[in-house]
Amino acid sequence: MILAIKLALRNLIRAGLRTWLSVLVLSFSFVVIIWLRGVMIGWDHQAKTDMTDYEIGGGQYRHETYDPYDPLTLDISHAPVPVEFEDEIRAGDMEPVLVVPGHIFPQGRMLSVMIKGIDPAQTIWKLPTGELAAETDAIPAMIGLVMAESARLERGDRAMIRWRDAHSMFDAAEIEIVSVFSSNVPSAEAGQVYIPLERLRQMTMLEDRATILTFRDRDVPRSDIEGWTLKTWSDLTRQVDDMIQAKNVGQSILYGILLLLAMLAIFDTMVLSIFRRQREIGTYIALGYTRRQVVGLFTVEGAMHAVLAAFVAALYGLPFLAWQARVGWTMPMDASEFGLSMAQTMYPVYTAGLVISTVLLVTLATAVVSYLPSRKIARMNPTDALRGKLQ
Repeated sequence: MILAIKLALRNLIRAGLRTWLSVLVLSFSFVVIIWLRGVMIGWDHQAKTDMTDYEIGGGQYRHETYDPYDPLTLDISHAPVPVEFEDEIRAGDMEPVLVVPGHIFPQGRMLSVMIKGIDPAQTIWKLPTGELAAETDAIPAMIGLVMAESARLERGDRAMIRWRDAHSMFDAAEIEIVSVFSSNVPSAEAGQVYIPLERLRQMTMLEDRATILTFRDRDVPRSDIEGWTLKTWSDLTRQVDDMIQAKNVGQSILYGILLLLAMLAIFDTMVLSIFRRQREIGTYIALGYTRRQVVGLFTVEGAMHAVLAAFVAALYGLPFLAWQARVGWTMPMDASEFGLSMAQTMYPVYTAGLVISTVLLVTLATAVVSYLPSRKIARMNPTDALRGKLQ
């Protein structure tokens, strides 16, 4: 095997420009595949981190009738906080959230919203809820950037908000926007108005009730509670996994095209090499090489393209990938408009497993493509090969 590698490397170097063109194409495939897969891994990590920090925490207990996609369930989706969680809530490791439907009337317009009552002193989310403790003669309210843009509201603006209490009676009051936050999680911003939890309970006459109980530690085993549905962190982030999986399937087409172009170049190179080196092949056989050994020699020679490509890719790929990981890839459009949990700038994440698997994949594909034309050597007659004639 060592002799085969030395001969293969010598033959590749002697081939000159033909070898380096194939190596450059392969190295480009290395860099692009690693970069794109790094972007997907970075997106997955960033989306889950943002969802954890601004919406789901370590997981949630939801009232059994609560459906975030059905506003008609909100009027009945609340219950007293279970006594099992009182100590955890007092310690700040669980936060109750009350959700009621309502309407906001900014500048004479009407918008449907979900009014969320949240403790201003909470520490589970990165939401700037501390500003809800501001002194004002109106109801202090906090909204996300998506909501601020759709409602055309800014910090310090006021608007009327209407809700329905526990007796199905409508009431209204004035709110003041004391904070506008940005989170990269559209579902935590669009159509959401956050006000102090106790204030919302008083307004709706739903004392000590909650719709969602969000806990901090996702690694603590949890049991089911009657009347509540447990949603683990994995359950709540599964939509991100499904979306990333769908994107990976689409990217596989691009990977296939890149590999096809690179493999086509290798295949043509090997076919031409076998055609032009018939006397060399005959000499190997005449010197005692078996046909299997000669086929292995040419297969190793073809696979060496991938090895050289890996070194070439490292020369210009490592600086490029490191630069991308540092500055990120800025989307040409605002992804929040599509309702995706995606930052405007995504930072690729590269792992050792990602690099190794990509190198092995391309090397294996190169070896297979090199072996296919090399099989013709097994059907060659040594005498004809020495004379430069193929059967």
